Amino acid sequence: MAPRAQPPDGGWGWMVVLSAFFMSALVFGVLRSFGVFFVEFVAVFEEQAVRVSWIASIGIAVQQFGSPVGSALSTKFGPRPVVMTGGILTALGMLLASFATSLTHLYLSIGLLSGFGWALSFTPTIACLSRYFSRRRSLATGLALTGVGLSSFAFAPFFQWLLGHYAWRGALMLVSALSLHVVACGALLRPLYLTEDPAVGGPGVQLASLLHHGPFLRYTFALTMINTGYFIPYVHLVAHLQDQNWDPLIAAFFLSVAAISDLVGRVLSGWLGDIVPGPVARLTVFWTTLCGISMALFPVAQSFTALMTLAVAYGFTSGALTPVALSMLPELVGTGRIYFGLGLVQMVESIGGLLGAPLSGYLRDVTGNYTASFMVAGAFLLVGSGVLITLPHFCFSVATSKLQDPVTDALDTKAPLPKEGQSDPGSQSLAVPGVLTHFGAQGTTEP
Repeated sequence: MAPRAQPPDGGWGWMVVLSAFFMSALVFGVLRSFGVFFVEFVAVFEEQAVRVSWIASIGIAVQQFGSPVGSALSTKFGPRPVVMTGGILTALGMLLASFATSLTHLYLSIGLLSGFGWALSFTPTIACLSRYFSRRRSLATGLALTGVGLSSFAFAPFFQWLLGHYAWRGALMLVSALSLHVVACGALLRPLYLTEDPAVGGPGVQLASLLHHGPFLRYTFALTMINTGYFIPYVHLVAHLQDQNWDPLIAAFFLSVAAISDLVGRVLSGWLGDIVPGPVARLTVFWTTLCGISMALFPVAQSFTALMTLAVAYGFTSGALTPVALSMLPELVGTGRIYFGLGLVQMVESIGGLLGAPLSGYLRDVTGNYTASFMVAGAFLLVGSGVLITLPHFCFSVATSKLQDPVTDALDTKAPLPKEGQSDPGSQSLAVPGVLTHFGAQGTTEP
């Protein structure tokens, strides 16, 4: 297949969107609904909340910390075989978890094995999607990630029903069978070759060029802060409401409400990200700030109406921030380097995924309730939002933000408009002659 100068913005890319839709459902839909199992594991193994919280946290952390492995393998072999292998590992981990006799067994099966399967599945799929789209990237990403909202809406009460009818061991066996569908998702990922790819003559990836790139580092730190608090309601909201004497099914229903709001938020945010003037970072900051505030208010909500309002607000904003946050990355590292860039970001932000839920559980054990847990989680999102404000062009007009990038600013040069048949100069930001030397040799951290 001859390499293309630009992403097709359609064609087979819509099948990749379909694959990413089901992929996001089978990875983060399961993770978000795992709070149902959390309550069961606390009772069965008679362990503290902080220890049980490590199951989901290890899975999230391994998924993100192992993302560079999935990225490297996808660069060498293509995303299709890598994702299909990840599906097999994910299903195997859930199956082995159904035979667990201790939390350590669950750490290794769900956390380590399934987590690594998720690492081989999710990041290569999203990176492949980003390579197929340019002008419609935010919309395509938003549509793909609606799978998280739909599956969370269905999985939370479905898992609760499975626990009631088949106990936790039988429920995990059925989740294993469900996870095996990741293999089919991987089969839809047709490789796409671009002229800026190193394999077809494009500029190579230099690690120093990213480690000395100020905007990329700030973006990565911001996502790490956001990731620390992002999953807390999906892990501990059911337990928090049970502490308040709410029925478990009603508590799971609030998760479903948040999930369906999440779905709407992803689609609307993806659409807005492609049409609203100005940098995508502005929308990301807006949604992240509202998400952090709504999360911090959960402990003060006592009535059904108040909880429903917060579930809708949290679900919508948490879903809305995801597609625009991911759409920012190709503008920083270039489309040809999206596998590497996304893998590196996911690896670093795994620190937040690893520590978030255990910290929340620890605060619960110390204080006796989840009030501090939710407030601290919301604070992490607000910190991440504040860091995103420092990204280049945040306060400038759309004309400046679309036609210039941090690298050309560092050289005090104007980025030219793309000619017909050429790639968008924004996607070549790390490939400008002399820029890699500029960052690497002088150690510049600010553009």
